[in-house]
Parts: sequence; C-alpha cells; structure tokens
Amino acid sequence: MPVYKTLVKWGKESIEIEMDPSTGVEGLKQQLQARTGVPMDRMKIMPKSKGLWKGVLKDTQDLSALNLSGISPPIQMLMMGSATLPVEPLKKTVFLEDLPPEEAAKMVEPSGLVNLGNTCYLNSVTQCLRVIPQLRDGLRSYTPSTSNGASQQGQMHALLLKSLLSTMESLDKSPKAISPNNLVMSTKMSFPQMAQTGPGGAPMQQDAEEFYSSIMGVCAGEMRGESAINAAFHGEKPSGDALDGADNVIDAVFGMKMEETLTCDELTATTTDDAMDTDANALVEPPVVTYDLHRKLVCNIQGGSDSSSQVNITHIGEGIQLSLTGKLEKYSEALGRNAQWTRSQKIARLPPCLVVQFGRFYWKATPDSQDHAGVKCKVMKPVGFHSVFDVYEFCSDKVKKVLKVARDKALAEEEDRVAKKLRGEEDDDEDKKEDVAMAEDDEEAAALKAALAMSVEPEQPPVGPGLPAEFQGLYELFAVVTHKGRDADGGHYMGWVKADNTDSNGKKREKIADSDEDNDDWFVFDDDEVSPCKTEDILKLKGGGDWHMSYLNFYRAKK
Repeated sequence: MPVYKTLVKWGKESIEIEMDPSTGVEGLKQQLQARTGVPMDRMKIMPKSKGLWKGVLKDTQDLSALNLSGISPPIQMLMMGSATLPVEPLKKTVFLEDLPPEEAAKMVEPSGLVNLGNTCYLNSVTQCLRVIPQLRDGLRSYTPSTSNGASQQGQMHALLLKSLLSTMESLDKSPKAISPNNLVMSTKMSFPQMAQTGPGGAPMQQDAEEFYSSIMGVCAGEMRGESAINAAFHGEKPSGDALDGADNVIDAVFGMKMEETLTCDELTATTTDDAMDTDANALVEPPVVTYDLHRKLVCNIQGGSDSSSQVNITHIGEGIQLSLTGKLEKYSEALGRNAQWTRSQKIARLPPCLVVQFGRFYWKATPDSQDHAGVKCKVMKPVGFHSVFDVYEFCSDKVKKVLKVARDKALAEEEDRVAKKLRGEEDDDEDKKEDVAMAEDDEEAAALKAALAMSVEPEQPPVGPGLPAEFQGLYELFAVVTHKGRDADGGHYMGWVKADNTDSNGKKREKIADSDEDNDDWFVFDDDEVSPCKTEDILKLKGGGDWHMSYLNFYRAKK
C-alpha cells in the first residue's frame, strides 16, 4: 500500500511524516509520539484537509478506507497534546568507535606512520607524496612491465611502487597510525645503501632527499608511456606541446625543462656595426644553448654554484638564483684554448608540482685528519620563504611571454576592483541589490562577451602539462620535509602537510598578523604522532637554530 506525505501542525511546530494507512491509527500515533514526545493516549488528532474523518480521530477509524489519493499532498492534520516522553533524535547518534575504520579515518586527524628504527626520513616524505593526486593516480594505473618481469631489479621496483601505494591507501582507511613494514623492506631491497646499520646493528639514519630522488627515479622508469601519463592527469590527455618531451609520469608532474646558456666571458657573442668597422676580423664566440630535465630546484645556502661565491643568502629566491648561475672553465673554439664562461639556466617548461631542495648539507674535506677524508656538515643559517612562490623571474623569455598575458590581465582586474572600491561602488548596498537583480538577465550577454574575447585574443601556447587556465607562474606551498638537529647523519625528519579543507564552508580565511598571507590549517607528522598547526608555524621553519628547518618544499600550481 502506498504511503502519503503528511504535515501535522502541533503548536508552533510543523511535523512532516510519511503516513502508511495499512498500519492504522496506532501506527500514525506511534510516529507522532516518537517525533514529539506526546503520549499516544493523550493525543487529539483532527483533520485540516478535506476528505478525512470528522472531529477527533478515533482509534477504530480505518485509514485505508479513506480516499487519501484524492487529497492534494501533503495531507494536513492538527494535533493537540503535551509532551511528557523523551523524543528520538532525527539523526541517530553514531559513536566513532562504532564506525568502520574507513569512515572513522575521515572523521579524525590524518594517520601517522610508525618509526621502525630511523625511518623518519621515509615517513616524512611519504606523508608529503601522499597528497599529490597525479602521483597516486599514476600508481593506481601502474602495471609491471612484462619485459622487466623476469629481472630481479624489475620485481623489486614493482614491489616498491605497490607497497608505496598500499601504504598511502592504508593511511586513508585507518584512524590510527600504521606500520610501513612492506615499504621499508622494499626500499632497502631496491636501494641497498639505505639498509646500512651502525656498530650496534641498529639501522642508520638516511637522507630524506636521497630517498625522495630514488623513489622518483624508480617511478619515472616504471610509469612510462602515454596511457600512464593520461591516467595521472585524470584522463585529460596533455598535449605533446605541453609535455615537451616528458615520456613518464614523474617528468610530466615534477619535471622542468631547463634551458642552459653558456657565454664566453673573454669574447663577445655578437659584433656591433662599430666594432665591424674597426675590426672586421674580431673573434666571436656564439653562446652555447642546451636543454636538460630537472625534477627539482635547488636553493643554495652556502654560496653560488662556483666555489668563489660569497653571497649571503637570506631568502629562497636568492638561493635558487645562485644555483641557476655560475662560472666555469670550458674550451673556446674561437680562442683555441680554455676560457672562463658564464652559465645561466632558465625554466623552459613548468610542472604542476614543483619541489625545492634547500642545500642544508655539504661535504667538507679534512685533509689533516687521519681517520677520514671529510665530514658531512649542516648549514644552520636561516633562509626564509613564503606560502606562495613566484617563478616568473626564473623562466625563459618564451615562458615569460605566455605568463605575462595572464599576469597583465589579473593586474588590470585588480586595478579595476581597487578603483571601484575607491569610488565607493562596492560599499553601496543599493547598487549591489540592483546588480544581483540584473545578474540573471546579463548571463547571456556576459557569456557572449567572454566568447567574443576568447575569439579575439590569440591562443597562448602551453607552458607545461596540467596547469590551470590563465596560469600566472604562482605556486602555493602544500608540504614540507624538515630536519632537526646539528648532525647531518642523524637528527630527525618530520613532514608538514596542508589540510585539504581550507576553503570549506565558505568561511573567510584567517590572515597572518601584519601580512596578507592566509593562515591556513596544516598538520605536522612526527612519525606516528599527528598534530594540527598553521601557516605561520610553517613559515618559522626557515632555520637559524635548533628548531626544525625546511629541507624539501613541495609546491603546486596556484589556480
């Protein structure tokens, strides 16, 4: 028998129920008792819709005999009575302990990873890689190559990638910390240097950047081909121009095509008209331009790429610029001997995810020591960074030209908004109401205007795969690996990851004091212990003391 939507007026409340005539008057009263707390024997129910019973509803009334289908929904009734019984909640309370592990994991803070003996380097990097969707999608679509199936190295690499994905998915499903046994075992099998032990047999601390680069190398070798790249980008199929030679998931997601230019300091690259008049036989050494692929940028802290540099680095931009420039000695065809050259690198293709390594560790030779040839040292000096990283100045002229179009457009929109605000247009409530009233009428006109603008504006060539529309060269920080301690071969690594609910519920974003930077929510992963923190805590990871200092910064293209 069908059920009927019913609206029962009780005092100032209107209660919506589904009335089933087959359950009779008792079933109707049971529903109302559960919703209102009015005992069944104290209820007085009267009709409001025509076609129902007359007067107060009696317990002997046959509801199925009424022509309820002929009454326009909802069927309306009036109930009188005082509530003396507890009311069942509309939504049943479910305790966290009663939820399945997968559901419970969504309700609490992210899960950590158990330290299995100096494995904090692995735990911290895994937590940062976990929140990169392109990498996870690429791992899900990965199937071991049949050509590598018979080789021992191919089997170990397949096991490593399988255990990496399994660890990430286990973290999603578990509300408690998990033990990365398979990932640690497969890591030591694939990279024997990470299986080293100390004098007492305990595992030795490893370098987090070395683990990251090793993982990226294995992923790049295994996750190759067009289908793997398409899967990593949710099937969007980046164009060949956007990929610009990237043939695997890692180079498509993290890779940067670097344009390196070498110019001879002792000879001019071009000859002016005046110089040709005075010396037609002047030697000319053309610049040497080559292209290479990098999977991360390096922020030099100790100095430039050449040993003579003594520049004081205080910000990430200064350190990256130093790493991209330098001096070297190279053979000159024009001079017929070695000469001094200037090296300059620019980014010719941008990635959706950009990684910056801080040069915290370096090798110091100790020629006077009889025990060892050198020691690994750590640079403690502070190097600041912001939550948004602008790569425009590090790009090639071709990439700059494309980015400038979007940047100029955004600047014009911002100037227009500021001008309106100064004229008081944004503060006029009446104007706002008129704008809202006219918004629907103007939708078609706005769409037509946008289509016309797109047809007039020349289409810009892509500067990288998977980048947002009208990309301006801005990247937002979303994860950090830090190192604490003065011992380069010891200390402790931790992961810091931005929460994924920053923009939820449309709340106004909190700002860091005396700045325009958003103070978003983050989580810090100290192995199996997870704690909340803020962006202002992340920006304090610049170093300069015994506190945690940034070692690997992970950025993603800002929309």
